[in-house]
Amino acid sequence: MSDESVDQQRKPDTVNTSRVFALCSGASFLAFLDLSIVSIAFPDILKDFPGTSLNSTTWVLSGYSVMLAAMLAPFGRIADSIGRRTVFLWSLTGFSAASLVCAVAPSVWWLIAARVVQGVAAGGMIPAALGLILATTPRERIARAVGAWSAVAGFSAVIGPAAGGVLLSAFGWRAVFYVNLPLCAALLIGGLAALPRDVRAAGGRLPDPIGSVALALGIAGAVTALTQGDTWGWGDPRTVGLGVVGIALVVATVLRSRGHQAPAIDIPVWRSPVFKIASLGLGLLNMTMFAWMLAAPLFAASIWHWSVLQTAAALSIGAVSSMTGSLAAGRLARPAHQVRVAVLGSVLFAGSNAIWASGLFGSTPNFWGGWLPAALLGGGGLGLAITCLSTLAARTVAPVRFASGLGMTLTVRQVGGAVGVAGLASIMASSAVPGSVASFHAVYYVAMAVNLVCALLMCALFAALRPSSAPEVHTPQAPVPADAPGGNLDR
Repeated sequence: MSDESVDQQRKPDTVNTSRVFALCSGASFLAFLDLSIVSIAFPDILKDFPGTSLNSTTWVLSGYSVMLAAMLAPFGRIADSIGRRTVFLWSLTGFSAASLVCAVAPSVWWLIAARVVQGVAAGGMIPAALGLILATTPRERIARAVGAWSAVAGFSAVIGPAAGGVLLSAFGWRAVFYVNLPLCAALLIGGLAALPRDVRAAGGRLPDPIGSVALALGIAGAVTALTQGDTWGWGDPRTVGLGVVGIALVVATVLRSRGHQAPAIDIPVWRSPVFKIASLGLGLLNMTMFAWMLAAPLFAASIWHWSVLQTAAALSIGAVSSMTGSLAAGRLARPAHQVRVAVLGSVLFAGSNAIWASGLFGSTPNFWGGWLPAALLGGGGLGLAITCLSTLAARTVAPVRFASGLGMTLTVRQVGGAVGVAGLASIMASSAVPGSVASFHAVYYVAMAVNLVCALLMCALFAALRPSSAPEVHTPQAPVPADAPGGNLDR
């Protein structure tokens, strides 16, 4: 997948930004879709591989999510060093090959191994894709591009179970993976023809390999401990060991990166208070979003006894509301306005969780008075807040660091999601009657509190945006022309 091609003579001003956005958003959609679409096929996978323990088979789901979280930051750094186009195309190829192995897997261990590879490939695709979008988008349209990308990514999380259900009922669980193949082929063909070469980080050196491996292993260990803690037990040596070692490896990588010429972690990006606060806010939002997304269908199925199709249709309300919020937030250009809307979005999401925690969600189905307003408030609030915070984070990152900077932000979001899933399981398990209405209410009370804390945290962005209290913020620029003096294009 060398960049030595027809693109060698292509100037960035001839790049079709709409085509780049469509290709990169399509790949991101696939990567995020595979977080949720496989969950609906899990029971059938268990039946197809009799004799396999439930704990082992859960790695079909968690293997993908763990490796996705672990690889976002390292691959973002690599993409900025050797070229986002190269990383994007190779990752897409790996994702396609892993999907094929998943589809024909003769045993559950083959399936788990292929899902792990799929997660690694997805961890390369997403930051490279977002870096390409930002690098080819004019400065004045950055917020709109982030909003549209967030809308596409958010929609994939909700359409997954519905799409999986249709494929499962018509063709069986293997179709969930076969469907990736023609989509990946189309994206590869389009990517080879349309994706531009872009600016590399100074020197184009690969990041510190020891630090990169340590960072990936550290994140994987911490996320595995969070993901499996409820199954293994929070005091189990595996949970404690992986958690402690994971955190230690991440800390060691940070310390090593401070003095390294080609660090695994781009330390200067974290010096911006705006980047730090926005990234932490995204992690908190993802924490409550994952808990919300898992608890909602579980509540609908176990308490209200809705069918899969009824639940999928009801979940689509939140997805459409989130897309609308993302697109609306993408029209905001001024950072101060984005902060205000991020605070508003967090408060709206807190209001949604307050509805879920109230008597409106009892043992009797209440779509119009409970589900509908909660879904509209929650989805809309998430769309507004996540898009505004993502845009604020992107504004602080220099163009040659788009993939690594946003890769780290996405990692924080995935870790937040893992904490949310672990928190959901722990809160429900510690309730007097696990799985009761009261146990669900407890989850939403905690989520509401976290959302309000997030809103308060966002208020600190007003001070961080003042020139006197923050380092200079890098406004995303258009790509450097191929014939510009000193233009360091990736090859």
